[in-house]
Formats: sequence, structure tokens, C-alpha cells
Amino acid sequence: MLYYLFNYLDHNFNIPGAGVFQYITFRTAMAVISSLFITTVYGRRLIDYLRFKQVGETVRNLGLEGQMQKQGTPTMGGLIILLGILVPTLLFAKLENIYVILMLITTVWLGAIGFLDDYIKVFKKNKEGLAGKFKIIGQVGLSLIIGWTMYFHSDIVIRQEVKPPIKYDLPIEPHMRGNHMVYTQEIKSTKTTMPFYKNNEFDYGKVLKIFGHGYERYTLMVFLFFMITIITFISNGANITDGIDGLATGTSAIIGITLAILAYVSGNTVIADYLNIMYIPNSGELVIFAGAFVGACVGFLWYNSYPAQVFMGDTGSLAIGGIIAVFAIMIRKELMLPVLAGVFLVENFSVIIQVSWFKYTKKKFGEGKRVFLMAPLHHHFQKRGFHEAKIVTRFWIIGIILAVITVITLKLR
Repeated sequence: MLYYLFNYLDHNFNIPGAGVFQYITFRTAMAVISSLFITTVYGRRLIDYLRFKQVGETVRNLGLEGQMQKQGTPTMGGLIILLGILVPTLLFAKLENIYVILMLITTVWLGAIGFLDDYIKVFKKNKEGLAGKFKIIGQVGLSLIIGWTMYFHSDIVIRQEVKPPIKYDLPIEPHMRGNHMVYTQEIKSTKTTMPFYKNNEFDYGKVLKIFGHGYERYTLMVFLFFMITIITFISNGANITDGIDGLATGTSAIIGITLAILAYVSGNTVIADYLNIMYIPNSGELVIFAGAFVGACVGFLWYNSYPAQVFMGDTGSLAIGGIIAVFAIMIRKELMLPVLAGVFLVENFSVIIQVSWFKYTKKKFGEGKRVFLMAPLHHHFQKRGFHEAKIVTRFWIIGIILAVITVITLKLR
């Protein structure tokens, strides 16, 4: 909104300084600052309100050190994160941009599902919350919206180098790459970035090529399948990771910073050419959203770090996981998430392994056996006697290492 106001003032009244809102870097900085302000200043008020309404966490005794001391800590604090993301984005981003629209839909959609789950737990006194199948239905529904829009929307394209014979009847643009001229077109494509693969690009449309002629007809189905898998898995991974103070929040902030960097280089024609990576027109606006996301996570960490004064609940954890997944899909870096979001991945798999092995051994031997002392993985380390602050710090360090590796893979061929 402020972007349009200052753009109007700059064009009609030539007010000094108004034109600075044209710059993505400036608007990103403003989004970060305003997000930090909202989450720290107004976050305090919301925490007091939640405490007044006795919106407290119900803690099951799992035999973890210090666990029962968290009984009654305000939950549903994910509302603070949602406000810290939505308000700066609405103020500083171009709201007609399809990428921004999809990220706003993702934030509200998954935030609403998480809120409903927390509401049932807290106010309806149902510890199970929203049934798992309804969460999955909500995540799949969002995935279909994202995948369908990515596949069909005319503004979602990539710039691709072309050589004769020209396949697409679209405008051809010349660009300098180093000391030589290349010719490109902006085309609809199901290509994405894949590390350690030919040209670092992978096409979903060719997954079924091994089945012979006519495989192209199933491209949309393949694309939607991958969207559903990625969004559901990462969203649930963040939800599972949110088990000890500051773990999911800090890890998400690290991932958010990395995604902001990837969005900036992917949406900047000069840098994309220099790094020889996929250029995605109009995606630069996502950097503003990423700035708001990082600011919201860091601001929330002010109250969520050990000992936590508020928990985000599913209102926050489902949303931040989905945001990370959809954002990566928007900038066509979703196949880098196994590295970048490795903490979420490991946490998710630790639960899958634990449950699967327990069921298998119980069926085969009559007694269930466990791989870990407790799942998710962070609880395993708690059971081994590590203080949760130490676990969180070490997971953050691992997250930073994974983020660095992710950025480095942009240039590995």
C-alpha cells in the first residue's frame, strides 16, 4: 500500500525521496524493520492478552527435564508471526504480483488451519485438536492451488536461452552473457533447479519420458504430485520441529534468509546471468515477503527463546513450514529443500522411522522396539541429558551449515 502511495507522489508531485520505494532492497529493509517492530512491541501485548484469556499450553508428562514447568505458557503465538508477515507485505510489496498473491494466500490458508487446530485444543479442551486428515486435506488443497496456478498463469514464466530452430512463437530478447551475446525467451515451463544435475535444471514434464510417446499429457499430474508432496512434507516437518523453545523459529529464520538471497539472485537479470542460473521474471518482489518472514521469526524469537514466554502452536508452525515450501517452489528451488531444510527433514524422518519400526517389531515379535529414545529427534537428545538450549543452538549451527551448502550448490555443475 505504501509502495503505491509513494509511487503516486513521485510521479505526480516529484517529492524528493519518494522514488526510493522503487528499490526492492529498500522495501525489504523496511519490511524487516516493521516486522520486527510488530512482533516485539505488539507481540508483547498479544502475549498478555493470551495470558489474560488463559490460552495456555496443556503439557503431557513425557518424562523430559523441565517439561512440566511449561504448563500454562500462552500458546497460539503464531498469530504474532502471521501479523509480522502480512502487515509489512501488504505495506511494501506490489500486491498485483502473482508471486506475492500466492504467498499471502499460503500464509492465511495454513495459518487458518493451524489456528483452528489450536482453537479446538485450547477452547474445546480436545487434546487431539483438528483431525489429521483435515490438516492433510487443507495442505493438499493449497498444493493444488499453487501447482495449478504455477502451471497455467501467464505471468509465471522463466527466461530460457534459445537457439535455432526456435520452438516457441514468442518475443526473442538479446542479452550479453560475459563477452558473448545470447538470445532468450520468456516461456511457460515446468523446469526447476536441481543441484548436481545437468545444467542444474530438472524438468517435471520429462519424469514419465521412460514410458515412451505421449508422456507429455501427464505433465500436470506429475507437477501437482510433486507440489503436494513437497508442501505437505515441509509443512508437517516444521510442525514436528516445533517441540522445544526457539528451535523451529530460529531454524526457519535461517532458511528464510537463504531463500531471500536465492529469490534476489533469481529475480535479478544481471546477477542471474553472471551466476548462470535460472532467471525468473517478476519474482524479485518475493524478497520483500522473505524480509517480512525473517523479521517475524526473529522478532518472535525474542519471546520464544529459552525459557519461552509464548509458543507459536500450529497457528505458526504449519504456516511457516508451508511458507518455506511454497516460497522455494515460487523461485524454483524446491528440490534444494532436502539440504536447506535438512533439520525439518531429519525431524520428520525420525518420527516416521520410530513409528514404522515400532509397529513392525510389535507385529513380528509381539513387542514394539524403538530406534530413538524418543521422537522427534530433539526429544531423543533431551532424553540423553542434553539441555534444550544446547540442542537448539547446535541445530541452528547445523542449519547455518546447510544454508551455506545450499548457496554454494548454485555454482556447482
